[in-house]
Amino acid sequence: MTTGSKKSAISRRRFIQSSACAGTALAMNPVLLSRAAQSELIMGTIPSTGEQIPAIGLGSSANFSQVARSEDISALRDVLSTHFEMGGRVFDTAPSYGASEEVSGQIAQELGIADELFWATKLNVAGRGGGGADPERARQQVEASFQRVRRSVIDLIQVHNMGAPDVQLPILREYKEEGRIRYIGITTTFPNQYPSLINVMQNEELDFIGIDYAVDNRSVEDVILPLAMDRGIAVLCYMPFGRNRLWSRVSGQTLPDYAEEFDATTWAQFFLKFVISNPAITAATPSTSRPSNMADNIGGMTGRLPDEAMRRRMIATVDALPSA
Repeated sequence: MTTGSKKSAISRRRFIQSSACAGTALAMNPVLLSRAAQSELIMGTIPSTGEQIPAIGLGSSANFSQVARSEDISALRDVLSTHFEMGGRVFDTAPSYGASEEVSGQIAQELGIADELFWATKLNVAGRGGGGADPERARQQVEASFQRVRRSVIDLIQVHNMGAPDVQLPILREYKEEGRIRYIGITTTFPNQYPSLINVMQNEELDFIGIDYAVDNRSVEDVILPLAMDRGIAVLCYMPFGRNRLWSRVSGQTLPDYAEEFDATTWAQFFLKFVISNPAITAATPSTSRPSNMADNIGGMTGRLPDEAMRRRMIATVDALPSA
């Protein structure tokens, strides 16, 4: 972990520990956990079917992926358990996230929740922005994902980072037609790939896209998010904390008093409520390897959301902070 990452992790823990409603308390108190799981959760709608899914899920890149490579995966078991017990269902992974896909599949089976989760994984045998992909290798990777997550049907598989969509999207469509994949899509978190993403969104039938979006990273608001709404495409938000960037920016900063007007008690909930209050966003999937952070994140899926005027105020607050 870099020095900046350590600073960000420490900052987040300090913010959580200072709040009476923080994730640590929730994670350590079964009564509070049960109460949170029973509260009314904010849901996102998948336009292609009308199915609703919880608006905050769990990603498995970054720290989750690092821990998955270790021998001690008890922390990840606690993270997935907390996610589920508090009402989370969306779990996003990828073959390229090291051991994340296999380890999470194993843990979910052990916890008896594998069939209750909304499993989202990815396909890419072409590499980032690759111009070609071997169809047989692509099918082998999909089949490997079925084995790792131990499911006969996977809810969502997306082409990862715009990898040869002309080859890999038709393969996913075949699986969908066979009933083995429920939804298909395509992702990128690289701005130089946005034009290619827009082209695919305009010309392909997609259920989902996955994109980076945060209160200080809003360029997708110009074209991509409006296009998703126009085309009836669900959106998974990646990097709602800007990886660790936002934690660096708010280090030492007190949560604004006005956050209570939309029921945010921590910076994590502030950032997540900004993201899921955008009507184009179906769900956000921040990654974490800490149960307390998972509980804190799920807290952003309860209570009120900011309206447009409040969103502008949130943007102004963050834009006034020092850059990371």
